[in-house]
Amino acid sequence: NQNMAGSERFTVFRQGGNRMTGYNWENNFSNAGSDWYHSSDNYLTWVAGIPSNQERIPGIVVTRFAEQNNASGAKSLVTLQMAGYVARDGRQTVTEVQTAPSVRWREVKFRKQASLSLNPDTTDAFVYMDEQIHFLINRFGLSSEGGIWGYSLDNEPALWPFTHPRIHPAIPTYREISDKGIILGHTIKQLDPGALVFGPVLYGISAYIDFQGAPDKNTEGSGYDWFISYYLHRMKQASDSCGIRLLDVLDLHWYPEARGDNRITDQNATTLADIQARLQAPRTLWDTGYYENSWIGQWRKEYLPLIPVIKKSIDTYYPGTKLAFTEYTYGGGDHISGGLAQADVLGIFGRYGIFAAMHWLTGPSDYISSGFRLYRNYDGAGGAFGDTSIFAATSDKVNSSVYASVTGPADSSLHIVVINKSTASSISGTFSITAETTYPACKIWGINKNSTSLYYAGSYALTGNSFTITIPALTAYHIVLDPGFEVSSQFYNTGNSLRIYPVPATGEVYIEMPANVRFIRSARLISPVGRICFLTSDMFTADQNRIVLQTEKINLPSGMYIVDFDTPDGRLKGKLLLQKK
Repeated sequence: NQNMAGSERFTVFRQGGNRMTGYNWENNFSNAGSDWYHSSDNYLTWVAGIPSNQERIPGIVVTRFAEQNNASGAKSLVTLQMAGYVARDGRQTVTEVQTAPSVRWREVKFRKQASLSLNPDTTDAFVYMDEQIHFLINRFGLSSEGGIWGYSLDNEPALWPFTHPRIHPAIPTYREISDKGIILGHTIKQLDPGALVFGPVLYGISAYIDFQGAPDKNTEGSGYDWFISYYLHRMKQASDSCGIRLLDVLDLHWYPEARGDNRITDQNATTLADIQARLQAPRTLWDTGYYENSWIGQWRKEYLPLIPVIKKSIDTYYPGTKLAFTEYTYGGGDHISGGLAQADVLGIFGRYGIFAAMHWLTGPSDYISSGFRLYRNYDGAGGAFGDTSIFAATSDKVNSSVYASVTGPADSSLHIVVINKSTASSISGTFSITAETTYPACKIWGINKNSTSLYYAGSYALTGNSFTITIPALTAYHIVLDPGFEVSSQFYNTGNSLRIYPVPATGEVYIEMPANVRFIRSARLISPVGRICFLTSDMFTADQNRIVLQTEKINLPSGMYIVDFDTPDGRLKGKLLLQKK
């Protein structure tokens, strides 16, 4: 939902949150609801950095959002208004007596029933959703042409009487929210058939179960195990009736209630008990028999683990519907536990086929960003986890998590993310790979408690597609295996040896090769215990038959190493005493 460090390589952004419920696309005013004195104002243009002389340009809040996403290669998920009214003006606080309908609001209509204009009439009493969609299509093209990727059916409707009592003071019902979703979904599909419809954007488990105690839960909801099943079934019935899929993505929000000494999403959740609870909380999503320390874990066990129960409803009532969590957080943005929980959740989302997920920041983002970059930019050069999940399992789900992937048939690299959730102990992890491809070596990047930056943790040789590494406490590794990583246990000489001259004053090492060497196929350092570090082009410069090695760029401790060069004429080797500053 929000930007972080800028190097996470996010693929989609959502324009959502409470502010969007009362957003008037014709004039860009919006209403804060109970978040801030029910103020109608210019907040959305201000936060987007839109100059004051452009604030009244129709739709500029949305078009600026989409333009920024297009520039970064990300997709756009835009929120449409469904609660009934949007802000008419920017005269700040709306009093209780000015509750809609009143002069402070414009009524929302899904369909104009007249020709759609690119210059909306700001003097009439209505704001039209079909006109907004038409406006965006004219600006960016159809979704299939690179336009708006998807539309959310408003935001957290079960909470409208609490978040937006000046717009929708009445308790919403099963029937109301499904009827509105059907009509607005159909409106979207008529104008842009390829755009994805996300709904009903539920805030949490009480909305999942009975739509926050909706008054018609025992009548409309009769015969259904929870509101999610009812909503899916109604959307399918309407879709079947009109011959168009009206709901593409079941859209949910998830803010864990898990507790240590405090709720893990709170800013003061910093104790050891809070950290441990945060690291275990992702198990609520998938782990049968695990119940978090919360009122959900105590009183709502029948709806856990969450993802399998939701998917059962989808399979039963509207097969083919995708699942998204468009708001979630596990807190701890300024602690490694937040980064590890984020990495764990992303692995879970991938394993269980979650279609889309958008994190919502509630505090610092430093370690949350690290968790994203572990998957999306582990090497700082765009290196990413694969797009196809493959089976991976751990024997200790309390203290560790492991996820694996590949990227299509053309890429034979294997990616493994492993997480040590223990706060005190390292883990000796043995990885066994059952695949026809032989992987001779792996390279590892990681995050830990010492820094929010990802670091290169070195290279390791495999024997029989198996290797063992030690993973420190509170650490996550992204392990990359590629059959092109060349390793040989045979050392032989061309009759010439490498001449190695360390220069401690500059941190450089001069390595001179025989004049008859044509080129080097691979270069590596090998420790006495067999640890391997492949030398990459950023670690050295080459000048004819001499290589100048930059020791500070080598992620190995001081010690004695064998320098091994593979050339077309054989292997060259020499000994290097590495002295790190």
